[in-house]
Amino acid sequence: MIRNVVFDMGNVLLDFNPERYLQNFVEREEDRALLRDELFDSVEWVMTDHGRLDDEGLGDTVCGRVPERLHGTVRRILAHWYEDMPVYPGVKELIERLMEQGYRLYVLSNVSENYRIMRQNIPHIEDFDGEFISCKAHLLKPEPAIFAAFCEAFDLAPEECLFIDDQKNNVYGAMRAGMQGLVYRGRPESVEARLEALKV
Repeated sequence: MIRNVVFDMGNVLLDFNPERYLQNFVEREEDRALLRDELFDSVEWVMTDHGRLDDEGLGDTVCGRVPERLHGTVRRILAHWYEDMPVYPGVKELIERLMEQGYRLYVLSNVSENYRIMRQNIPHIEDFDGEFISCKAHLLKPEPAIFAAFCEAFDLAPEECLFIDDQKNNVYGAMRAGMQGLVYRGRPESVEARLEALKV
């Protein structure tokens, strides 16, 4: 029986959209393409999620690879992008329905220290039963170790957890750790349909 619903954050609970951030901060398309590669798609970005690098170190490294004229832009993006993380449509109502049905709710996300700002946009976050973030654990999805550590931290049985993520590799990682999984495509009703199917 599923007792725990475990949410990824970006593109499940909140809208993480690097293309929007680039549009907001960068005028020239060629500069957007460069910063997409050197910032948002960089190894160093992953290192901030892993808790091995902070934003200052990320900015220093990226600035070392891009023209000087973009250094200020890099710093501005890093100082503000995470303020633009609106809640996904229908998520607030989904959370409320799940809480009414008695499910325990958790966040399990690959995310940097900026989570402390982002989390403020998650509906009813103060009523969640737990939050487990990669930069604190120094573990990353999709490795099964992060899911095992999450379950140990909250004393949960993996088979009683449904993990929801927009990335299929992350869902597979959760399944390898013994959880049920759902690849999220922006439809809150799919969560309830999956929970209903797992009751059978």
